[in-house]
Amino acid sequence: MKFYYCQVITRTAAVKIKTSTSLTEVFAVFKQFSTSSVISKKMAPKDGKEKAQQFTLKTPKGTKDWADKDMVLRSHIFDTITSVFKRHGGVTIDTPVFELREILAGKYGEDSKLIYDLQDQGGELCSLRYDLTVPFARFLAMNPTIQQIKRYHLAKVYRRDQPAMTKGRMREFYQCDFDIAGQYESMIPDSEILCIAVEGLTALGIEDFVIKLNHRKVLDGIFAVCGVPLADVRKISSAVDKLDKLPWEDVKKEMTEEKHLPVEAADRIGEYVKMKGGVDLLDKLKHDEALMANESAASGIKDMEVLFSYIESFGIQDKVSFDLSLARGLDYYTGIIYECVTSASAPPSDGVNKDKKSKPQDLDEDVSEYVGVGSIAAGGRYDELVGMFSQSKKSAVMPCVGISFGVERLFSIIKAKEDMSKIRANHTDVYVMAFGGGKDWTGFLSERLRISKQLWEAGLSAEFLYKSKPKPRQQFDAADKIGAPVAVILGQEEYVRGMVKVKQLGLGENADEGTDVEIEKLTDHIRKLLATIKKQC
Repeated sequence: MKFYYCQVITRTAAVKIKTSTSLTEVFAVFKQFSTSSVISKKMAPKDGKEKAQQFTLKTPKGTKDWADKDMVLRSHIFDTITSVFKRHGGVTIDTPVFELREILAGKYGEDSKLIYDLQDQGGELCSLRYDLTVPFARFLAMNPTIQQIKRYHLAKVYRRDQPAMTKGRMREFYQCDFDIAGQYESMIPDSEILCIAVEGLTALGIEDFVIKLNHRKVLDGIFAVCGVPLADVRKISSAVDKLDKLPWEDVKKEMTEEKHLPVEAADRIGEYVKMKGGVDLLDKLKHDEALMANESAASGIKDMEVLFSYIESFGIQDKVSFDLSLARGLDYYTGIIYECVTSASAPPSDGVNKDKKSKPQDLDEDVSEYVGVGSIAAGGRYDELVGMFSQSKKSAVMPCVGISFGVERLFSIIKAKEDMSKIRANHTDVYVMAFGGGKDWTGFLSERLRISKQLWEAGLSAEFLYKSKPKPRQQFDAADKIGAPVAVILGQEEYVRGMVKVKQLGLGENADEGTDVEIEKLTDHIRKLLATIKKQC
């Protein structure tokens, strides 16, 4: 009987195992020579030092580290969108980053395969959240006393999608959601959500965008009129949803060859999904007798008619396009659906024309050169999602409508326009310095600490050099590196008289000697100077 455990135990134990004749004797050897206290020659180098673990130093596929200036820009996006949400009466909540697997199951159609499942460690089966909408619906179902709420939520979500890092298409990314839940008159909350979309993107400096708008009931009616079996509606809807990435012929091929839809039905669908417009398209559909005879389509068209009147009242009709090709692949949508797109959303023209075989098939490979940014915000109405979780009659029917802004996609667009060299990662207002010399010069470290504390307590941001006797050049270089606009200089003779010098930095050839200020009046003087500098900028 041979046993091969020699790499993890001592030579003596190995010999004993080789000569053992039964499993009982082998187990006795292992008990005597614990593997936790011995290391084989193969594992321990001759010098007795344990080898360092070998690994590749990188972030996981589809994720990235965010540097200081990137964080400033991303924080600006958060702050801008949050201010819009608050302006519309939103209150914020938070939910766990992972949910029970059964909560997320069956909510995302074909995209369910992109959910990250966590390893089963003997407890509950969990998955990382795919979006913020399903957790919100679960939250409402668990809190039936909430009958109406305008909620916003900024948090990370996770999808095992094929990454395109330079286009903001990542596996870990932020969503900024705003949802209105509760019973209201038809289309009023929906129109306000569209208004929030316009306000949010405009506030971020994005002007060249369009909100593609459709209605799930209209789309379902079109499929029924065109001869799509009810059981195949979601599969065909998923194919139509790819029209923003693929030409019609490719989508038709998927319908007919992969999903076995008759060619005649696909051709009829093609006639509809190529239509887009505004009130004019609505009028055209109202005169389509076959479509209006379908109960679902007629109901959706009636909703759209009401919605367009509210959109006009908000003055955002020029930003909206009624587009019958928009499908949105998520299963929980029941009413209007929409996506905000820009010129950067579509794939690059050379990427579309490339041979499909040249596109990486490995889901871990980056496909930035083949794809566009995609939609930068999207959402829709989901009236039945809360009811899927509810155990209370109160929340069994909880209509909801919302929108989600994709932060990383917005970031990629905004950064491309931004001069990053002008962004300050550091927000220090004042750099505290000390000048002096001679054998009695101490460097005024204690005095610099005291002045810095005075500024901090006054609400001003300040720094100083971590050196007991810094040279003037070192201090100016440090202040210049972080872009501090003001210096407070503690002179060897002036400080003992209760005076310091305040100097504006970054003036170049226009620099002056600064102003002598009493220490007691220092904070007021700096506030006035910073206000003047801000006006000049």
